[in-house]
Amino acid sequence: MTRRRWIADQFDDERACLVGANAGHLARVLRARPGQVFDIVCGERLRAGTIVSVAADCVEFALGEERSNEPEREIILVAAIYKFDRLEWAIEKCTELGLTRLIPVVARRTDARLASAAAKRIERWRRIAHEAAQQSRRMTEPRIEAPGKLQAALAVEAEARLLLNEAEETTGMLEALHGVSGAVALAAGPEGGWAGEEVAAFVNSGWRSVTLGPSVLRAETAAIAALASVAAILR
Repeated sequence: MTRRRWIADQFDDERACLVGANAGHLARVLRARPGQVFDIVCGERLRAGTIVSVAADCVEFALGEERSNEPEREIILVAAIYKFDRLEWAIEKCTELGLTRLIPVVARRTDARLASAAAKRIERWRRIAHEAAQQSRRMTEPRIEAPGKLQAALAVEAEARLLLNEAEETTGMLEALHGVSGAVALAAGPEGGWAGEEVAAFVNSGWRSVTLGPSVLRAETAAIAALASVAAILR
């Protein structure tokens, strides 16, 4: 059985602790007990951790041997803000698929009420990403940035910068990712897609339009499908 992995909330060279919701889940739901061994992410290191004490607000581990782990590819998602329940589902699933950085942006077709409320959702988005990273045995959780304007996101640095564009008819993900070995940035639009001037801004900034196929996908489906394609093609 694969050992469960946790991202330490506090750690030094010998001890690590889970606090808050993680500790409560271990103590009450998983009924953790001293002596059990889990994988514990401590910064950039992966260690074996043996539980030494269990409480509802803190589970403490004695850290043991360091474990090997494959480095993660940088995958950045520039995501237009849309209905929060769908966006949050996309954040969870994209994290499971390897997302390392999320840049939420207010697009031309983003609902004004969602745009104004987005800043208050950041901590919730970070919790969702944290939990998904642990569940999928990631070494790190994605960095969730504060919502901003599209213009600031256009200059993100990556070897491949791909705009998910339903108007694109020829270039698919396989062709666009051919020979890529470094970071990948994806841009997924809102409900209704990117506006014409936004597509032009991406193209003028060096982004490449790609298609995910002939079907018109929901915003969250397109983001998840794109992450899955990157994971499959560049694994």
